[in-house]
Amino acid sequence: MSKGPVRGARRLPGRPGPPRCRPRTAHSRGFSLLEVLVAFAILAISLGVLLQIFQRAMSTTAISGEYSRIVALAEAKLAQVGADIPLEEGVHSGEPEDGMDWIVSIQPYQPEGWLGEDPAPTLQPYVVTAVASLPSITGARQVTLRTLRLAQPYEPGL
Repeated sequence: MSKGPVRGARRLPGRPGPPRCRPRTAHSRGFSLLEVLVAFAILAISLGVLLQIFQRAMSTTAISGEYSRIVALAEAKLAQVGADIPLEEGVHSGEPEDGMDWIVSIQPYQPEGWLGEDPAPTLQPYVVTAVASLPSITGARQVTLRTLRLAQPYEPGL
């Protein structure tokens, strides 16, 4: 028994007839499979580029945060010179702080062109160098800060 319309049978009013296949024309609606695939390829490439941009931005932000921490430690060590770290010639270091290493170097400073003719200088200039570093897998990130400090010259017996 066939399921198609019976010859000579009447169609009821208001009911559509059997679907008819029409050939595709230039005015047909919808997308072909090729058009959909091209759209998905463009979307995938665009998303890949955007994800790379976001990944680089996150990486740059993390590195910037690390450098901020390193600079803060170096500044703190410079501020401690003369208080916790004596202002005298030498190299000072201590325990790592938050995984960061530090070294403070204090050296006498003689300005260019100064011949040292003053027999009793009232203040001795020192170059204070603070180096802070954060070891990592790719290599240590390091910051070096320098400043000049003035101190009373050391006189033994006082």
